[in-house]
Amino acid sequence: MSGYEAALAAFLAAPVSEGWRDLAVFRDGAAARACIRADAEVAAGHVVAPTPGRIFAALAATPFTGVRVVILGQDPYPTPGDANGLAFSYVGSPPLPRSLVNIYRELQDDLGAAGPVSGDLTAWAGQGVLLLNTALTVREGASKAGSHLALGWGAVTDAVIAGVSERRPHVVFLLWGNPAQAKRGLIDETRHLVLTSPHPSPLSARRGFFGSKPFSRANAWLEERGEKAIAW
Repeated sequence: MSGYEAALAAFLAAPVSEGWRDLAVFRDGAAARACIRADAEVAAGHVVAPTPGRIFAALAATPFTGVRVVILGQDPYPTPGDANGLAFSYVGSPPLPRSLVNIYRELQDDLGAAGPVSGDLTAWAGQGVLLLNTALTVREGASKAGSHLALGWGAVTDAVIAGVSERRPHVVFLLWGNPAQAKRGLIDETRHLVLTSPHPSPLSARRGFFGSKPFSRANAWLEERGEKAIAW
């Protein structure tokens, strides 16, 4: 066992997987099969992102019992070196990925404050913002976005979303882009708030992501239910 399959085993054995490891997808072999397919991609000569050690970074950074917001994107950044396992997050030298630039632009327009300087969204994850993609891996390289959407990650992310919907109270789901919005049926909207918009990528941000005010709307809904606002 090596690579992504080994990373799954390490995650499930670590204390940070508590709550997540109880989901059936981590016990019935579905998550393992997706990891095996990712390892096969590497064996075939493709460079896959993020690295195995970051594959479950989103779940590790946001404990199941602390999830208050889910930001759901498409898949990791395909640009070499950009993906780090947290959806939309970036740790590296400038420039920031363009999707993240657009997120920060909307954040500034929405809340009227200067956006973060760093691309690292770990601080959001630590407040209960699950930064999840519909696929947990991608082939690196130009025009490779979406290359692993059919690799088997759908079963994993479906289980995560459904599990949060079933077991957590008062969660805001921000579904950005069509692959994310396809998961809407997994969410109990009598208990949770779902906010949808186009993906913040340069190809679609002007079609409705800009002006959608997801950050202020999420905070207002949380505060109405006695929850602490997110310090975006």
